[in-house]
Amino acid sequence: MNPSRPRALIAEDEPLLAAALRQELTRAWPALEVVATVGDGLSAVQQALALRPDVLFFDIRMPGQTGLDAAVELADAWPADAPFPALVFATAYDQYAVQAFDAQAVDYLLKPIEARRLARTVAKVQDLLAQRHANATPTPAATPPELEATMAQLRALLQTPGLGAPPAPQPAQTAQPAQPAARLSVIQASHGSQIHMVPVADVVYFEAADKYVRVLTTEREYLIRTALKELIEQLDPQEFWQVHRSTLVRATHIATVTRDEAGKQHITLRGRPERLPVSRLYAHLFKAM
Repeated sequence: MNPSRPRALIAEDEPLLAAALRQELTRAWPALEVVATVGDGLSAVQQALALRPDVLFFDIRMPGQTGLDAAVELADAWPADAPFPALVFATAYDQYAVQAFDAQAVDYLLKPIEARRLARTVAKVQDLLAQRHANATPTPAATPPELEATMAQLRALLQTPGLGAPPAPQPAQTAQPAQPAARLSVIQASHGSQIHMVPVADVVYFEAADKYVRVLTTEREYLIRTALKELIEQLDPQEFWQVHRSTLVRATHIATVTRDEAGKQHITLRGRPERLPVSRLYAHLFKAM
């Protein structure tokens, strides 16, 4: 990175807000070059991988993919030989989001963007980039410490209910507090034209695919329409481990964990022929092993 000309990417689905942020950045940080402005999470990931900017300004709520989900996908795909960009989330005021960002020391901007708050963010990012440039060393194939720290922050943010999602309808004042989802013991899943009652105890892994979730046992595959995020809430986290944003596996069926030359991990499962990738976000699950 050339410290005299850092580069940034803005992901904001409202054009007027994106233009306002870009204009304020010009005043607060004249040396910063905004190399791209995109309006959705998928484009943010694609452009960030192609352009490798030094700073990312991600709107937390975007169509198709939240800013948080985009950051998770980008961190998983980021090349190990390049420092991960400084990450700044933009959000309309949300008490839970602000508390989550503060707790994880993740920088954020509240919309509409205020010049004074932006100036503090710019100073913080400038200091981070200067430290990186001063301490630049060749990066090994394994996940570098800075990216590990970012992964830990993102994992914690993912635990914040509804972060990045549209606000849920407010319950009536007389409504009782929501109860935790009951643990699933049987899944109603389709196989061809039939509906099968599949015991959860028989499931080896779940995998999100388009509009469905694949349910795989040692013998066959079924399909359900329940979203993977909803499914996670109804399963015992000690029994099913999330190893990828689209994959949950039964921990006791994990046979081997291997790492390739690029540092990527893969697992094999007892009773299934597939070799499944482990994202960087969940690679910490296997460090002790």
